[in-house]
Amino acid sequence: MAIPSFLAELRSYVGTRPLWLSGVAAVVLDDQGRLLLGRRADNGRWALIGGILDPGEEPADCAVRECFEETGVRVEPEELTSVTVSPMTEYPNGDQARYLDLTFRCRLLSGQARVNDDESLEVGWFALEQLPDLDDYTRDRLALALSTERGTAFNFSGFPADLV
Repeated sequence: MAIPSFLAELRSYVGTRPLWLSGVAAVVLDDQGRLLLGRRADNGRWALIGGILDPGEEPADCAVRECFEETGVRVEPEELTSVTVSPMTEYPNGDQARYLDLTFRCRLLSGQARVNDDESLEVGWFALEQLPDLDDYTRDRLALALSTERGTAFNFSGFPADLV
């Protein structure tokens, strides 16, 4: 699976050590209320469609780009639904990263979902009551995106003792 050129260059200096990166995910529903998911080539797990922001790229633009690159589907971002921090991720090659994740709820515009690059083994639409096995972090972001409450969700741990 290819990584962005800026990240490959950075990895040439830091090796596999943990990096702090920015990522986006798209929660895309079709007109039947089914969710678009991709099964990742790097770990074989089902996940939201998304990826790493390119330097200077707007997050909503990244969500649109990733959806098209990975699935051939065109979407329009409707709402930023959460800003979260991922658990530490270790890739099969040993690279480690933690992500500041921006999750967008997106409206389907056009296209037939298909594997459109080498990052996915398969893609598909799933009824919300029949989702494949998703990790807890993905389920949490999905729940926030599907919440009927409007507004961006985020966690706040409280003020540190030295600021009180």
